[in-house]
Amino acid sequence: MSNKPTQKHGLAIGIDRIDQQIFMTLTATGKLTHQDYELITPMLEAAIKQVPDADVKVLADISQFQGWELRAAWDDFKLGLKHGAQFSKIAIVGHKDWQDLAAKVGSWFISGEIKTFHDERTALLWLHAKTE
Repeated sequence: MSNKPTQKHGLAIGIDRIDQQIFMTLTATGKLTHQDYELITPMLEAAIKQVPDADVKVLADISQFQGWELRAAWDDFKLGLKHGAQFSKIAIVGHKDWQDLAAKVGSWFISGEIKTFHDERTALLWLHAKTE
């Protein structure tokens, strides 16, 4: 038996669909791995595929996020390139350093708006506000 402490990591996902709109909640915990993306990517793609021309809004909680393994970072980048045009709004809630980095990198391949927030309530209000 190893004395090394168990490290919790992964992505929890919630998906709600209302007509042509998909609302997704993502909670990233620990340091994400390639295996985390192998589990989550098919679910995400299946939800998006069910609604052609979907308007996807995302609430991403990264308050327990500690980064990516290199291959997982590549998986995240590929996912953004493939579906980036379908994301209309992404609200990132969590630690300031991660928020700013995630928003900056995400804006390179996501066509919609990305904003960072300190609390979930404000993020949800922004996500549900009508885009002009």
